[in-house]
Amino acid sequence: MRSIWNGAISFGLVSIPIKLVNATESHSISFRQIHTEDGGRIRYRKVCELEDREVPTAEIGKGYEDADGSVIPITEDDLASLPIPTAKTIEIVSFVPADRIDPLQMDTAYYLSANGVPAAKPYTLLREALKRSDRVAIAKFALRGRERLGMLRVVDDVIAMHGLLWPDEIRATDSVAPDASVTVRDAELDLADALMDTLGEVDLDSLHDDYRTAVEEMIAAKVEGGTTAAPEPAAEPGGGKVIDLMAALENSVRAARTARGEADGGKEAEVTELPTRRSARTTPKQVGGKKSTTAKKTTAAAPKKSTAKTAAKKPTTAGSATKSTAKSTATTAKKAPTKAPAKASTKASTKKTATARKTSAKRRAS
Repeated sequence: MRSIWNGAISFGLVSIPIKLVNATESHSISFRQIHTEDGGRIRYRKVCELEDREVPTAEIGKGYEDADGSVIPITEDDLASLPIPTAKTIEIVSFVPADRIDPLQMDTAYYLSANGVPAAKPYTLLREALKRSDRVAIAKFALRGRERLGMLRVVDDVIAMHGLLWPDEIRATDSVAPDASVTVRDAELDLADALMDTLGEVDLDSLHDDYRTAVEEMIAAKVEGGTTAAPEPAAEPGGGKVIDLMAALENSVRAARTARGEADGGKEAEVTELPTRRSARTTPKQVGGKKSTTAKKTTAAAPKKSTAKTAAKKPTTAGSATKSTAKSTATTAKKAPTKAPAKASTKASTKKTATARKTSAKRRAS
């Protein structure tokens, strides 16, 4: 890779000669401006306003426009004479934990390459020190005519430097936050958490630029003389705002799980079994006025189903016992009438015998 800057890293009294190379590259497709009628290139020419003629690059310099509109010429010698210690040096000023750096500050990334054999030892020393300390180095350096802030960290076995914006270059967020006061319910947060869990993690190496691929295919088709099929018009959005946020979140979770090939079985219950859903099916006494219920209560509710099933089975057993009792009662009832006539005939014969005795006694008396 071609170096864009040569200098040294100043690490206390240690100086490490390095070369600066770009760590990133743009793969975006560039277009040229053309005249649509004949396809001719549209170019921008650097023209001097006073002479009304095009000026070559060798005759173009720098100038500062003052408030009154006058231009003050600035030469390369003027800039080189400025007392900037970082003109050819990346000066490390501090070592801090990586989480102290706001990602908003991060700018262009560079690789720092050891410049020559003598630089290998101090370069490796700094690299290993950064690894072991689990910190990053904050440095100042000058590039392209201005002093910049940088962060040094280790990537694989290379020291990388991220250009950082100065703190006063980060805009405040006061005018960006929503003006309206909005309350987010626990149930909505639970569904948002479920959606994040469903989407899960992604291998960043698997992501690619679909738009660039489509543009390349379109250009290849035009080169071959073919035509590209017109894309289907995108569906118009249903409205400017979400009417039912809970429904939108639930549908998002369901769609994400479908995309991941997950079944709609038990996991769906985990999403719908949320505080608002349970409170809708639970009496006020069970809710107890709490805003949300924990996962333990959801788990505790599960055994009730098995209890209900057991209770549902018990009436069947009780019913069987009732039927058998009814059968035995009916059998007893049938047998009882059979014994009753025998007792009645015994009483009748006893009566007759007593009457016969009385009659014979009267006869004897007469």
